Amino acid sequence: MGKERIASMEQQQEWITGSEVLLRCLLEEGTDCVFGYPGGNVLYIYDAMVDRPDFKHILTRHEQGAIHAADGYARSTGKVGVCIATSGPGATNLITGIATAYMDSVPLVIITGNVSTAVIGTDAFQEADIISMTMPITKHNYFVRDVNDLPRMVHEAFHIASTGRKGPVLIDIPKDVSNHKMLYSPADKLSLRGYGGAPSLNREAIDQLIEAIAESEKPVIIAGGGVVYSDASSELLAFVNTTRIPVATTLLGLGGFPSGHDLCLGMMGHHGTYAANMSVQHADLIISIGSRFDDRVTMKVDGFAPQAKRIAHIDIDPAEIGKNVKTDIACIGDIKAVLEYANTKARPAKSSRWIEEAQQRSSEYPLRYKDSETELKPQYVLEMIHQTTEGNAIITTDVGQHQMWTAQFYKFNHPRSLVTSGGLGTMGFGFPAAIGAQIGNPDRLVISINGDGGMQMCAQELAICAIQNIPVKIVVLNNEVLGMVRQQQELMYERRYSQIELAGSPDFVKLAKAYGVKGLRAATKTEARRVWQEALDTAGPVLVEFVIPREENVYPMVLGGTTLDQLIMGDFE
Repeated sequence: MGKERIASMEQQQEWITGSEVLLRCLLEEGTDCVFGYPGGNVLYIYDAMVDRPDFKHILTRHEQGAIHAADGYARSTGKVGVCIATSGPGATNLITGIATAYMDSVPLVIITGNVSTAVIGTDAFQEADIISMTMPITKHNYFVRDVNDLPRMVHEAFHIASTGRKGPVLIDIPKDVSNHKMLYSPADKLSLRGYGGAPSLNREAIDQLIEAIAESEKPVIIAGGGVVYSDASSELLAFVNTTRIPVATTLLGLGGFPSGHDLCLGMMGHHGTYAANMSVQHADLIISIGSRFDDRVTMKVDGFAPQAKRIAHIDIDPAEIGKNVKTDIACIGDIKAVLEYANTKARPAKSSRWIEEAQQRSSEYPLRYKDSETELKPQYVLEMIHQTTEGNAIITTDVGQHQMWTAQFYKFNHPRSLVTSGGLGTMGFGFPAAIGAQIGNPDRLVISINGDGGMQMCAQELAICAIQNIPVKIVVLNNEVLGMVRQQQELMYERRYSQIELAGSPDFVKLAKAYGVKGLRAATKTEARRVWQEALDTAGPVLVEFVIPREENVYPMVLGGTTLDQLIMGDFE
């Protein structure tokens, strides 16, 4: 190595603390916002932020709010979300959010503090073995014993989180390590031995799929969240336009295929459309693209797609192939790459009559509800929100009936426009996720749709919206009850209602105003249209409470233990 090269390297190096190293590495990775909550064992890290105006941090009001916000940021932007919490209870408060991201393959880097290395394992104050606790719900974990390993670990964490099947990675930093100094220089080229990200394409398997499509008369594509996460929406659209195969989506797949397309059957599964569920049950070829055949999609597995002669599965994770449903054609690889190759050889299926049959199902059994001029129906509210936004907003939801009504009655036309907890079904997720989505998409309209139950689990994050003037529009569908639990108790437990009353909930309008956020309420259609337009015309954050009937159910519905074609249609049985 020449003397000039050595001199140049020495000029780039300087002695700085592990905390300063961490912040520099995050900025090198393009991190434009971190969500967190300080505590004793991360104070060196927070101290390093004081002199870094280029480092943006959002102080949430609970660690759960921090990780859900980072999650919403990641899902809506495609970037890696980052959050920080202290040791002990700070770290353990992140666990639900980590599991939420892991189940839905969301790229996060989670930074936790820990007690000093000298007292590790002594049950020191606020010590918790967060590494062991989170091993089952992370892609990888790092425990930093030597500050000199920190730069490598941070850059590896971002690489692992964002490549292959995406997911959360945790870095645990003892307090003393965050204050140790090292001779720092910008990171070299990353190299992870044995880790190559996406597997190479098996073109023979894709060719086999193309032949199966050409022979098929009743094919159906199941488009899952992997289509969105791999940014393969345009490739899927081209593939469908060529092959002429109807598309059913999963909950996380909404937006990955335009809902207004003539071959879109809507969402399938537990609360799926009649057209989607019945088409899957009568298909002769099923092609799952980025969907893992989870139980809310298949329902009773041994009665799933009984007429399918072949089932194909396109997925980046080999572990998902054949895990839940027997697979005949396995196309392992990044979905975007698989579809790019498939589009070079794709040709139409023999599906003309099948398409007519599927479209007839859609027209005969559309999603519908019994409207009312005296009550404000939740489905009407969702249709109104869709009409006023023309399907161009980013929608986040919590978990429950409102989540399913949103999936059914808001028409998603763009990828990454729905942010919701799918696999874990985490209540409290929707509102802080909207904050993260708005931070990541400052020029987009972001709407958070919640029930009165889930809204109370992270309502404290209203403070952030007020202080930071984050213009999220917060919708609360208030039926004064745990709606999805009530519906299941009605239909499956003979109306034996138990512990579902939420009548003691706060006045959400007053709660919003207490935090400094505008609050509005509507109980009729006329009020709903007026207050919603006022919310849209308001530059800052607004909470709108829509009072809805407690007895309203989500239909269609497939009960647990039954097959997809055994739909309960409710008022339109």
